[in-house]
Amino acid sequence: MKNADSLIELSAFTHAAELRSYVAAGRVLGVSASAIGKSVMRLEEKLGVRLLHRSTRRISLTAEGRLFYERCQRILDDIDDAQAEVISMSSKPRGKLRVSLPVIAYRMLLPVLPAFTTLYPEVKLDLDFSDRLVDVIDEGVDIAIRSGDLRDSRLTARTLGPFRFHIVGSPDYFAQHGIPLSPADLQKHKCLHYKFPSTGKLQEWAITSDEGVLAGLPADLVCNNIEALILAANQGLGLAYLPDFVIREKLVSRQLQAVLDEYIQAGGVFSVLWPSSRHLSPKLRVFVDFICEHIVLSKV
Repeated sequence: MKNADSLIELSAFTHAAELRSYVAAGRVLGVSASAIGKSVMRLEEKLGVRLLHRSTRRISLTAEGRLFYERCQRILDDIDDAQAEVISMSSKPRGKLRVSLPVIAYRMLLPVLPAFTTLYPEVKLDLDFSDRLVDVIDEGVDIAIRSGDLRDSRLTARTLGPFRFHIVGSPDYFAQHGIPLSPADLQKHKCLHYKFPSTGKLQEWAITSDEGVLAGLPADLVCNNIEALILAANQGLGLAYLPDFVIREKLVSRQLQAVLDEYIQAGGVFSVLWPSSRHLSPKLRVFVDFICEHIVLSKV
């Protein structure tokens, strides 16, 4: 009961301070001006300080009152947000959800989407597959799935899962060219490279050898599409450096074989990001929870 009385007094004080009037504060809260005045007086007695200057025409904050008002406002805002969050959790997820993903991410997302749409038929997904760095805030994106640098104070992030890289080739390729036993052996092999569409740069093969980080690999084929790179490796055109989640099935079926794993240190983490706010909308909350539970990256 004491806590309830304290909240009433805080609410009366903050409204009076904002509106500079007991009458106006009482009108908003549905009580009399006298009730507002008494609540403020009880609060001042508890604190032992004067919070408001009163005159026949208006009221204003004292120095102590201004400090107290700022803290009270944050407390009441937190209470409002807590109530909104509970209400949103009970609301039915619905509406359009704009999701930005790397092009290759369709391999991890699309297999789990049928289950999601069955559970939440009123959530309409707008999927944008692009390898460019999307500005989540400025472009009005609800959720982004991204790896790499996540430094943006305007965004909240949740880890989706780790991944690692493999150097892979087909059994036919290895039968014809042999299996590299050390990083230095790669100089004698055909290497297939991925070129980033946004920059035109080749992806580095992060391989550590006895001489340090390996560099200057042959470039027998270069392309800016990972699907094409997977197919080229599968057809025996050379060795490719690929993330595990895009070649998992081919590794399990032995259509591709991984080599030199002990020399590859590089990996990464995919994260789900969304604009920072005090609470998630129902559609955003269920999508984040669902994909974090159902998408599995590194297994091989």
